[in-house]
Amino acid sequence: MKLRYEEKEFDVIVVGAGMSGLCAAMAAARQGANTALINARPVLGGNASSEIRIHISGADQSIKQPDYAEGGLLYELMLENKSCNDNFSYSIWDMVLFDKAKAEKNLEVFFNTVMYDCTMCEDRITSILCVQETTEMRYCFTAPIFVDATGNGTLGYYAGAQWRTGSEAKSEFGELHAPEQPDNYRMGNTIMMRARDMGKPVKFTPPSFAKKLTEKQLAKRIHCAKMRDTIDCSDSPDPEEYKRTSMTSSACNDYGYWWLELCGEGDDIISEFETIRDDLMAYAYGIWDHIKNNEEGIHDHEAENFALEWVGALPGVRESRRLVGDYLLSETDILEHRIFDDAVCYGGWCVDLHAPHGLLDFDKLPSDCNFYQGVYTIPYRSYYSKNIANLYMAGRDISATRLGMASSRIIGTCAIGGEAVGIAASMCIKYGCDPRGLVPHMKELQQKILKEDGFLPGYKNEDPDDLALSAKVSATWAEPEGQAEKVINGISRKLGEEINGWVTKPGESLTLALDGVHKVSQVRLTFDSNFAYPIRVTMAPNRQRQQRPGVPAELVKEVKVEFLKEGKTVASAEITDNHQRLCRIDVEPVEADTIRITPVNTHGAERVVLYEARVYS
Repeated sequence: MKLRYEEKEFDVIVVGAGMSGLCAAMAAARQGANTALINARPVLGGNASSEIRIHISGADQSIKQPDYAEGGLLYELMLENKSCNDNFSYSIWDMVLFDKAKAEKNLEVFFNTVMYDCTMCEDRITSILCVQETTEMRYCFTAPIFVDATGNGTLGYYAGAQWRTGSEAKSEFGELHAPEQPDNYRMGNTIMMRARDMGKPVKFTPPSFAKKLTEKQLAKRIHCAKMRDTIDCSDSPDPEEYKRTSMTSSACNDYGYWWLELCGEGDDIISEFETIRDDLMAYAYGIWDHIKNNEEGIHDHEAENFALEWVGALPGVRESRRLVGDYLLSETDILEHRIFDDAVCYGGWCVDLHAPHGLLDFDKLPSDCNFYQGVYTIPYRSYYSKNIANLYMAGRDISATRLGMASSRIIGTCAIGGEAVGIAASMCIKYGCDPRGLVPHMKELQQKILKEDGFLPGYKNEDPDDLALSAKVSATWAEPEGQAEKVINGISRKLGEEINGWVTKPGESLTLALDGVHKVSQVRLTFDSNFAYPIRVTMAPNRQRQQRPGVPAELVKEVKVEFLKEGKTVASAEITDNHQRLCRIDVEPVEADTIRITPVNTHGAERVVLYEARVYS
């Protein structure tokens, strides 16, 4: 019998298609690299997919500091979803990710494809060996650059990359919350569940494997079925808010529960995955049995009319291996708000440490969030392996201490880090170098990240190819706090009281007088989308209520761009149904000395904010 076998060669291979891997692969492909995305699952998105259903949180700390919401490719995907998925369907979200990935002309996605080994030549990965379980096809994928976005650092582990697990001692990095001695504590795995109010009494008979829990065991964990008010701290980075609501059980919801978390009993949480999954299922049904049947009669969980609608079968994983790079991000970097010279990503989530034994630490609050205000940056050196020459990391397996990972593991941070890695990987192909060899090109990498609507605290647009930066800017009308010249100040979002954009009314025009005649082929416009309102897909009813129907009203829907030479219009382009924050307007190259931009209307807002205008040959 002959086994099916195929060899494929790419510029960049990304293993793992959670949000970090997906963003890495799409970013590399958009920059021109021939890219493969290897995904062991049938859907994209990892923890954020329909299989696990964790909503995307990030540096905005669940809109506590909205100015720091992640932009770039992640925000583009969420806006695309918001334009067609007002009912928070995870199946539609899966479809959006599938559609966007498939639309990338330089990207090939391999679903249901498991990597089981790799080949090496000295300190380099030469190929990965995979099997596509649905077709029984065996693949050998080769590339000069690989990205480990597996979460567990599986590719790095197979390749012999240096890695860490557990907590570092305080003496190693001087971290505020580190233990005096190293330990192997780790955050655990969770399966989510959802119930629905059926409008009539519904019985529940637990399965034989359900593990019963008492009210005393669940006293520090929110577990009513029904929402009583609008507060939900299921992902709150503020420990005082969490403690207040957790201890009183005043904020309960019909989906849960992130604290249904198990960490395993041995030294290796990865090898215990299946045992942990089985136990999570048993506790999930045991918790629902407790809520529904209330055998103790201590509290009314208000669940009489609720029925289980969905219980996840695939646990979401928080922590396992961390691959070692040239720099390990630490809690000290986070709390000191470090701005690195080689910053390519940023974070702002709390240093979030869960109870060391998860659910089984019945006497402890499930999470201890060490809260702070502001953001920190993550250096490029944390995104490539110290000892495997051609290996990048993206996601929760980047080079960080355990306390550094406790913040940087959050999905939003992982996703924008993945986009940065994808752009960097494409640059390695451009320069014919390995990841460490790209270090001299950091300014170019940072500018490419900003160009794609990324944000790097302390950095601004200084792209030498952006013709708008040397233009003279004027407008037919502007509000006092939003003068026209702000569109070229290099910062493409509101920060604090500074708007950093042209504020006007629909129908008014902004003019960029270039420093001469140029052959122009693209204009990039970054519009306000009001980060104060979240747009993520979520099962949480209160997080759904924070959102508005449709795409943000502040977004410009229709915009006209005119290209002028010596006062005469030589070309024009019009976008009539924009629903993106970053609007790219491509035209056949045209000689022009002036660009005129007219936002015609919005999706409902009475004013227009244009944060940035870029012009490229």
